[in-house]
Amino acid sequence: MRKKIFPLLTLLLFSFACGIGDLMPPQETPTPEATQTETATPPPTFTPVPPSPTFTATPTLIGFTATPMRIVEETFTPTIAPPTQETLEAPSTFAPSVEMKGVSMVNLTLTEFYKGKKCEPNVVRIAAQITDKSASHILLFVRFKNLKTDGVSKWTNKEMLPFGAGTYVFDLSSDDMLEDQYFTTAWVEYQIILTNARGKKIGGTGIFKERLMMLPCVPTPTPTSETIKP
Repeated sequence: MRKKIFPLLTLLLFSFACGIGDLMPPQETPTPEATQTETATPPPTFTPVPPSPTFTATPTLIGFTATPMRIVEETFTPTIAPPTQETLEAPSTFAPSVEMKGVSMVNLTLTEFYKGKKCEPNVVRIAAQITDKSASHILLFVRFKNLKTDGVSKWTNKEMLPFGAGTYVFDLSSDDMLEDQYFTTAWVEYQIILTNARGKKIGGTGIFKERLMMLPCVPTPTPTSETIKP
């Protein structure tokens, strides 16, 4: 009897354990944590970067097409013309320049004239082109200058007359100049002076020297019946 009860108790216990197991909530199976694997990182490598070339901006001309420059080497042989008789005898002196303010040109009709009124030509016309429109008076200053020494006469001034188109003239003879009795052969130095209405100098020229000469007058006697012999 005891042998029959033992197997029965074992079966009942087993069935009770199974029932309790069915009543208990199912438990989650833990997920294994991921294992971190450390991998050695190689040290960084540096690649040298060459510097960028520097460019200078060049202006571009709109509408201009550049043409390659062509260099041509040529050899020149100078040609020297043989001197002629005319070039050998040509004077090599040049008159020095004279400062001019408000005056663009000064001209002479002659470079030599005779003293007094008995020999021709005895009058020389001096002309000046005036560019300063504010000038009211155009004055000509003249004086004698000894050919060999520094002796000079007093200055004589004459009002020049309008000739048209900004040109002023004066017809000069030795009788118009001061102290002409002391000079027989001499240079005549001249100068143009511009003044305003109140007589104040506003322009003019420097002194023109050794460009005009006065020569002595030696009249030729006129033959008469008494001087003519058969």
